[in-house]
Amino acid sequence: MAECVRIGERFIGPGHPCFVIAEAGVNHNGSLDRALRLVEAAKSAGADAVKFQLYRVEEQVSGAAVTAAYQRERTGSGGMREMAESYDLPWDAHRDIAAHCRDAGVAYMASCFDPQAIDFLMELGGQSIKIASGEITNYPLLEYAAKTGKPILLSTGMCEMEDVAGAVERIRESGPSPLALFHCVSDYPTDPRAVNLRVMKTLADAFGVPVGFSDHTEGHAVAAAAVALGACMIEKHFTTDKTLPGPDHAMSLAPRELEDFVAAVRAAEAALGDGVKRMTAQEKETQRVARRSLVSARDIEPGETLGEENVCLKRPAAGIDPREWGGARGRRAAIRIPADTPIAWEMLK
Repeated sequence: MAECVRIGERFIGPGHPCFVIAEAGVNHNGSLDRALRLVEAAKSAGADAVKFQLYRVEEQVSGAAVTAAYQRERTGSGGMREMAESYDLPWDAHRDIAAHCRDAGVAYMASCFDPQAIDFLMELGGQSIKIASGEITNYPLLEYAAKTGKPILLSTGMCEMEDVAGAVERIRESGPSPLALFHCVSDYPTDPRAVNLRVMKTLADAFGVPVGFSDHTEGHAVAAAAVALGACMIEKHFTTDKTLPGPDHAMSLAPRELEDFVAAVRAAEAALGDGVKRMTAQEKETQRVARRSLVSARDIEPGETLGEENVCLKRPAAGIDPREWGGARGRRAAIRIPADTPIAWEMLK
């Protein structure tokens, strides 16, 4: 079984509640006020954490970088740098965001894209480091993160298994940081047929770490299925307004949708139970109504022998259990039993 990872006071792994991360990303559109409202929406929805991004445009993106097709469709921008600059938020603003998270009682998290971002996150009191799928081959960043000793949450979109194995090995060789993985398909939105949730077990078995699911599908059905299959963490994009300009708003959940999403995750989690087959208290009354018992098929006179000609099996389970028919067959009636009456042992000699 995978070892658990601790983030603050929470344990992430098998046997512990699913850790739900509301992915704000860059849906603040460069506005601190909108970022703070995202924190409030995440808390109101019942998420455990809200996650932003710490990056520097000049470090992350060269002038040659172009946007992905879904980004061009939603922003009209062909240049990655131009798009990134349009929703850039000064790092100092994250001090206010992190403080607002503390006040609201929801964990502040951030995806880090360079060592300076990791240093800044540590300065903010970050309890874990999220590494996005696109950085899984950025070994210098993985090495730097591993040396902090803080849990690393690594997404695995756009990867073959050998890519994941290489990143895991490099992290483990570089420092003491515990590791958890996110199964992820980097397609926005993701067709459910492409999700392949069974990969979560493949990753957990291969690396012995907690595995979550970074959900880019529409709705919440796939996330609920992921929880049922053992996802220890779930992250999902959300926004204050799906009509805002930007690459992620249209595929993100609105605040009310985020509430429904968290509720679906919790319902799936609660439905898993402990695996012990037992009757619930509510089922006991249903059992009495739904099961059958021995019932007189006609009037049975005192001294008459019970047999197929005068006994049948009907609801409710108010008489002798059908499984005991062998012991009742051939017994004599002690009293007159009117037709269509559940037969009890005290009615027999």
